Amino acid sequence: MTIRTDTDLYDATVAERARMAAILEDLAPERWVADSLCAGWRIREVVAHLTMTDTQTQEEFGAALAEAGGDVDVAVDRTVRADVARFSDAELLAIQRARVASRWTPGPGALQGALAHEVVHGLDITVPLGLPGPAPEVLAAAVAGSTPEGLAFFGVDLAGLRLTAVDSDLVLGDGPRDVPLPTLTIVLIATGREPVPAPSAVG
Repeated sequence: MTIRTDTDLYDATVAERARMAAILEDLAPERWVADSLCAGWRIREVVAHLTMTDTQTQEEFGAALAEAGGDVDVAVDRTVRADVARFSDAELLAIQRARVASRWTPGPGALQGALAHEVVHGLDITVPLGLPGPAPEVLAAAVAGSTPEGLAFFGVDLAGLRLTAVDSDLVLGDGPRDVPLPTLTIVLIATGREPVPAPSAVG
């Protein structure tokens, strides 16, 4: 299935939130404090970040951003750590369950951005724990059409490369060197979770 329409994107986002809630329900307490793919964050911090959309009002986050001197990363980290301190694992799970059908997006009409938020941070949880991730077509929909500017946000430069998925229709980059990879690997590369293949390693 190719995910293209707004309805497709919303339905995929809802399904991913529900899938993550089910995963979290089965996590033993010691796994909540395991390291995630986000440097300095455990699984608990990533869950708190996912649920920030429902624990903070826009005004509250605006105040946190102002206190951080406009640095979004600092504001997010402070907010996440505050939520980790005030919510138990069970409470974070309850918030995750309650937000499954949320219409939140990171900007007006940014339905792909909402899906990417769930998918990428979901991988921050599932990959280090060795748990299944989303289907390839869902992974592909989260990052399809990524621009060089969007990739640069994660410190990623695909100059000279074209990453072609072997299990979906995802293609990122338009360089002459084609690199066939699983969709999961491409998403991890595109979001700075795995290094960009070195030219010497590309055939």
